[in-house]
Amino acid sequence: MNTDSIKYDTVKAESPKIDLNCDMGESFGVYRLGSDEEIMPWVTSVNIACGFHAGDPATMRDAVACALRHGTAIGAHPGLPDLQGFGRRTMKISAEDAYAICVYQIGALQAFASAEGARLQHVKPHGALYNMAAKDRKLAEAIAEAVYRVDPSLILFGPSGSELLDAGNRIGLRTASEVFADRTYQEDGSLTPRDRENAVIADVDAAVRQVIEIVTTGKVRTVTGALIPMQADTVCLHGDGAHAVLFAKTIHQALGRAGIRLACPQSP
Repeated sequence: MNTDSIKYDTVKAESPKIDLNCDMGESFGVYRLGSDEEIMPWVTSVNIACGFHAGDPATMRDAVACALRHGTAIGAHPGLPDLQGFGRRTMKISAEDAYAICVYQIGALQAFASAEGARLQHVKPHGALYNMAAKDRKLAEAIAEAVYRVDPSLILFGPSGSELLDAGNRIGLRTASEVFADRTYQEDGSLTPRDRENAVIADVDAAVRQVIEIVTTGKVRTVTGALIPMQADTVCLHGDGAHAVLFAKTIHQALGRAGIRLACPQSP
């Protein structure tokens, strides 16, 4: 972590550990999205867009360089080829195409990381591709195979209890169960679709409560009020949110006050 982040006396080496990740590098062309430089000090891993749903070559290079300045672990964030829909629209895609677009995008970011003297830590599919692979076994297996063939040391991020993580485990990848700070959950453990009311948590205090509850109890409260089991290795917040910097800083500080150590998955 960058030294600008806050240190807490209550956090010890043996304290519970959690990764805090954020989607980054989502600007492209003349369009600017997110506050990468301001968020970086407060997170431990970043997922960099690879040009299909967002991002472009210059933005990818800049995001990698920014992560290196802040000592933040770097991950590829491959998405569907849907720049207009920001990769959040469901598309009918074959397993073969999913494999190809993931290899292409991971490889592109891997090249930028290598050029800057860095290595990728993980891969996290984006948006609709992530949600589709959470339930579709063939799609999940294609993505896991793409990650494995590019670099079997990479960690595959996916939803807790999902087909995506199962596929990663079967092929021999390390996996990390991901939960969300700023999204609500359904009783089956899936995220509330963005076209429904209350899909996104806009209140920072509510986001903090959700994160602390998941990390400390292993459960999440759904939109119906039910508590369901939820494994958490890494917590995501979205860098394109209007208050993303405030969310990142506040959640970082709240985890520290709760005695929870922030560290990327590859750290001891």
